Amino acid sequence: MDSVQSVELEVPQKKGVNITKPRVWLKNEVVRVGLAESLCTYVMMVFGLGSVAQVVTGQGAFGQYLSINLGFGLGVAMGVHVGGTVSEAIHDYCGGNLTVTGVKATAGIFATYPAPYLSLLAGFIDQVIGTAMLLLCLMALSDQKNKPAAMGSEPIAVGLLVLLIGISLGSNSSYAINPTRDIAPRVFTAIAGWGADVFRSGNGWWWVPLVAPPIGGVLGGGLYKALVEMHHQTLPEQGQGKNEKLEDESIPLEKLKNICADVCV
Repeated sequence: MDSVQSVELEVPQKKGVNITKPRVWLKNEVVRVGLAESLCTYVMMVFGLGSVAQVVTGQGAFGQYLSINLGFGLGVAMGVHVGGTVSEAIHDYCGGNLTVTGVKATAGIFATYPAPYLSLLAGFIDQVIGTAMLLLCLMALSDQKNKPAAMGSEPIAVGLLVLLIGISLGSNSSYAINPTRDIAPRVFTAIAGWGADVFRSGNGWWWVPLVAPPIGGVLGGGLYKALVEMHHQTLPEQGQGKNEKLEDESIPLEKLKNICADVCV
């Protein structure tokens, strides 16, 4: 129990006041984090993929491209807060013919596929740039010596960031920017009736959302660190006491940054 970390334990204890440690059913931190991350991802995917399904199967009656971006953006926000059944409408829409490409294709509801004009190389670069922007901005939002998101507003800030990436960089390949977001739904569609075409379509596109986002994440995070974060100490030493206070308050925010990164990248 002494190794359990929680927000409650970070609150300084006053003299004469006994604070009871919270009861934790699972003491293994890896298991607890894994369960929380699984639920975060599930919540994000339900809202995000649900918004895609409504646009595709509703043929424009229940939303447009913007609503998909809003669905994923807010889905990410809700996923962060938390970690913090496929409808039969699909069969009605495609007549039971589950296809990856074509007029009534529905595999794109679940996983990402490149636009017809996009080559593998261009798509790879697209995903690297999109994920780099994601991680660069995430680091800025959690940098207490810069202009971080206001305390308590971090989840919605991350959601708006995903929305921004979607509406500015999402048209080429649906901005997976996350291996977990793409491979699990792709495997599901392969098993559920769409078949091996989910891996062959787009000239074998499936590996791009797996390989490009980690590279982009390292590049984006490294770029912010090299050009901004590493130079904070060279600024004029003004308000030193305030800076020390911000460093103390950054401990729980570092945990939130890890959650945001795990959910989004």
